[in-house]
Amino acid sequence: MADDIERHTMAVLVDNEPGILARVVGLFSGRGYNIDSLTVAEVDPANNLSRITIVTSGTRMIIEQIKAQLSRLVPVHKVHDLTDEGPFVEREMALIKVTGKGEARIESLRLADIFRSQVIDSTIESFVFEITGSAEKINAFIALMEPLGLVEVSRTGAVAIARGPTSF
Repeated sequence: MADDIERHTMAVLVDNEPGILARVVGLFSGRGYNIDSLTVAEVDPANNLSRITIVTSGTRMIIEQIKAQLSRLVPVHKVHDLTDEGPFVEREMALIKVTGKGEARIESLRLADIFRSQVIDSTIESFVFEITGSAEKINAFIALMEPLGLVEVSRTGAVAIARGPTSF
């Protein structure tokens, strides 16, 4: 059906200049489009380029409008819809703080091991875990930590790259 909502991951190569992120976000907010996840970092210091990874949802028509409007922004060099262009790898990272004593503390360490999470900070009453993976994996880990003393979560949002030998 043409009105089905689709989730798309886009990689946008832009000039690394003040205001570009505000312009990209303004494009979305000004038209009522939602951003599910947004990450940005400089990826080519020699050419002063940054990569913005945007995860958004919408009908096929809305996704096409977003791509067209992003392409028209002056400091945008390339827009890649990774979802449409073929296989890609997408990951998120989260820092998760859990407090607890006794059995809850032991259980949180056991679950962290199962999820291949790293303990990056530890006190007598708390742990901070670092976990990397799909959003679903991170959501599952958070759900299991809630009854054990989840205190705080900080997430990066998605980063993604196309599979195979081609570059951006």
